[in-house]
Amino acid sequence: MTALLELDGLTKAYPGVVANDDVSFAIAEGGVHALLGENGAGKSTLVKTIYGLVKPDAGTMRLGGAAYNPPDPKSARAAGVAMVFQHFSLFEALSVAENVALGMEDPPKPRDLARRIRDVSESYGLPLDPGRRVGDLSAGERQRVEIVRCLLQDPRLLIMDEPTSVLTPQEVEILFATLRTLSAEGTAILYISHKLEEIRALCDAATILRGGKVVGECDPRAASAAELAERMVGAALTAPKAGGAAPGVDLLQVKGLTLPPASQFGTPLRDVAVTLRAGEVLGIGGVAGNGQDELLGALSGERLTAENTVVLDGVDLSRAGPNARRAAGLLTAPEERLGHAAAPDMTLTENAALTGAGRQGMLNRGFLDWGGARDFAARIVERFDVRTPGVHVAARALSGGNLQKFVIGREVLQDPRVLVVNQPTWGVDASAAAAIRQALLDLAAGGAGVIVISQDLEELLEISDRFAALNEGRLGASAPTSELTMERIGLMLGGAHDLEVAHA
Repeated sequence: MTALLELDGLTKAYPGVVANDDVSFAIAEGGVHALLGENGAGKSTLVKTIYGLVKPDAGTMRLGGAAYNPPDPKSARAAGVAMVFQHFSLFEALSVAENVALGMEDPPKPRDLARRIRDVSESYGLPLDPGRRVGDLSAGERQRVEIVRCLLQDPRLLIMDEPTSVLTPQEVEILFATLRTLSAEGTAILYISHKLEEIRALCDAATILRGGKVVGECDPRAASAAELAERMVGAALTAPKAGGAAPGVDLLQVKGLTLPPASQFGTPLRDVAVTLRAGEVLGIGGVAGNGQDELLGALSGERLTAENTVVLDGVDLSRAGPNARRAAGLLTAPEERLGHAAAPDMTLTENAALTGAGRQGMLNRGFLDWGGARDFAARIVERFDVRTPGVHVAARALSGGNLQKFVIGREVLQDPRVLVVNQPTWGVDASAAAAIRQALLDLAAGGAGVIVISQDLEELLEISDRFAALNEGRLGASAPTSELTMERIGLMLGGAHDLEVAHA
């Protein structure tokens, strides 16, 4: 096949790390090309270089046979390169058409744009109403807005960064059908995902990065997911193993938890009830936007609730704030790692102290023990293999996956009585995901209770003792994961509460 984009010797270094080291490969016209690698392997830097967000220190690129060196994303788009980012860049208060117009250099008249959005979205199986407000759309529909905005540019190359992280299985199938149509029409696709079974189902070529270097290329359809993962990390992977002990006494009891939405576009919680036992992992699944953030906020103390709705070890914490709940042993790790779980411009040492100062004994008469904070941050980095030049660097300098490892490690190492985590392995490579899951299982084996809120059903089935579905702010009754099939889970996610069993 004819090469559309050719990379030759691309190199980019930052203080303390070489992000891309002499990277060379080609993407074929109409090909679906996977870019694989651990967190921190250099994938983000590479695609930002292709999209004009990063200027390489050395190396060249050719697009369609001509020299290609975009100084900014506007130039990349003009050359036919479009990108759908992992995090949506949409304004919730604006309509679909208004959001699309903001991403265009010279948008047509509103009526013409609405017609083009309908035509393009329907022709690619991604129907959208141009007049709907984005804040009212599901996560899958919001991604359609991002994709359609790119398709209106008639791209030659479409870069997709973790595009299925917030999609249901049905929405993933729709997305894949769209990408296959684009590929058949000659559009090249550069696809980044840590979901290796998706890579095998969709992609016809793959380039593997490790430590910023290309360590191999392959046809992912001819390799197993385990083989791909091992080539990424350069070592064999070990599946997480549970301790196997029977659950103990009730630790956390949530009952009658009802809250209005925190914002105009939030989801209200409706009479949520949970009982979590010592040594148990409870998995809570649901499509994005069904109340996951609201539930974590209610458990963390960021939002206070009515009396006797959140009880830990017999103590009512319903009116207690985050610090008091942490002191009691109820710790949480939110989904949004940069800005919520970690302060972007603070160092890793400072971020370690933000939640760990009290439980790690760093405070003395109101003063912080900075040596203790540095030691704690260093233990997190070592224990969870966080790839960073040191604990002095800012949180925003870490790759998404490495920051996720740091955030989870910070909470696990504080020896919580109960830990609630939302999307613990989102955007994390297979090796790191296995390590995080094992850490959660080890925590439960030590007698803690763990609640894992996740959209990754395979993850929940792998590590959870019980599973419950969150739908429109309602939490259905839980069922032992050993008794569940994917068909039944699908019904539970859709709100079929009558099919569920009572709390174990």
